Amino acid sequence: MPFRITIALLCSVIAPATLFAQGAPRAQSTDTIRLSIELALERVTGESEEVRLARSGVQMANAQVKAAVASALPQLDGNATYTRTFATPFAVRAAPTPDSLRFNPDPTLPLPDRVAYLEQNADLAGLGGLGALFGNLPFGQANTYIASLSLSQPLYTAGRVGAALKIAREYKAATEYELAEQLAEAERNVRRAYFTALLAQELERIADTSLSQATKFRDVVRLQLDAGQASELDLLRADVSLENIQPQLIEARNSASLAVLELKRLVNLSVDTPLQLTTSLAVSEAQLAAAARGGNAGLLMDRAAMRAAERTVKIREAQLDIASKAWLPSLDFRMAYGRQLFPSTVFGFNSTPWRTDWTATLALTVPIFDGFRRNSEKAQAQITLDQERLRLSQLGESLRLQFEQAIGERQRAASAISARARTVDQADRVYSLTVLRFERGLSTQLEVSDARLALLQARTNYAQSVADLLLADADVARALAGTTGRNR
Repeated sequence: MPFRITIALLCSVIAPATLFAQGAPRAQSTDTIRLSIELALERVTGESEEVRLARSGVQMANAQVKAAVASALPQLDGNATYTRTFATPFAVRAAPTPDSLRFNPDPTLPLPDRVAYLEQNADLAGLGGLGALFGNLPFGQANTYIASLSLSQPLYTAGRVGAALKIAREYKAATEYELAEQLAEAERNVRRAYFTALLAQELERIADTSLSQATKFRDVVRLQLDAGQASELDLLRADVSLENIQPQLIEARNSASLAVLELKRLVNLSVDTPLQLTTSLAVSEAQLAAAARGGNAGLLMDRAAMRAAERTVKIREAQLDIASKAWLPSLDFRMAYGRQLFPSTVFGFNSTPWRTDWTATLALTVPIFDGFRRNSEKAQAQITLDQERLRLSQLGESLRLQFEQAIGERQRAASAISARARTVDQADRVYSLTVLRFERGLSTQLEVSDARLALLQARTNYAQSVADLLLADADVARALAGTTGRNR
């Protein structure tokens, strides 16, 4: 890959970092931060907004589990009310009772007279009793106080409460797996940004080295010109070759600056914070050996994304179970205990006694007909379940393709590293020999320029291959995110 094409690709990868430069300001720091890849991963897992959002989803799921558990527990409520009645249809005054119909014995009369009065007016005593009986009823009382407690407990819900609790628990497990996916995605983005920044800095170093070589060669040609061993045309060619490298170096520096800026955005560092990357752009023998072995695609079934999708299928199954049991009856137990007071004045709490109202109820609810709504809900639940199962199958295929692509890219990069390392050694020796031959008058300046360009390209290709392996390794780790026994 030509040097300019490599720089252009780097610019396209890290171009979003320019948006970060225009974002909200952050706390500035003048101390240089030495950032390794391990420290960068620690920062992103603790400070990434995407990760914090996923953690809030887990907290929400915990709250929903508690709410589902609460639906199966007794519910106890207290209530206290005061009612002031200004007008009521029960406030009807009866017509005055004539004296001849009143039962009003005189206790001062002699005993025989009192007995005779009772014998003659015994039927009127019932009317007086009825008046006393209904004279203190709560209807239409001016002041009413009510204090009550109500208890409700579902006894039988045809498994609907248990299914709701299962849904909440499966949702919690799904959010935990989604958190693992977000962590893996954040780590992958940081790895790619870190290694891209390393590559950009390495390309800048390579361009700077090439510029130094061209400068030294131009100085040699100038000395030869002064000694009469070279012409002004040779010096002019050396100057042109030197000037042609300058734009490449500027472009490489800009790409490195943008790459570091993108890395700062991901690890939540200020734009103005000086940053030094301490991890080198290199691969170990263990990484090369792991790349040669490939990977175990069977581990994909244990990936967090697959586990989350499986939990979603179980949620849909539980929802279908709830819809299927909508025809079954439910049984609830309810108890209410209350105390009522009807004083003649607003604060006359001692004028009349409190009255007790205590009831217990068993309520059996039997669904009979709801306009076929339950049939529709069951059909929708079945369709949703079938869709989730299809999505689970598609996800497995997509993850397998992603994994195979990452493995293939990693193997390709690993196979190119050793060959390109040898090419760098050969190109470096060719350039040294060509410069030596030119100094002795055995080669032309064009041959020196070609050798320098070949060395620049060889070093660029090698750095690109190392970065490709590291980036592919990050993709492989992402493909196996959340699994056990990752084969890296």
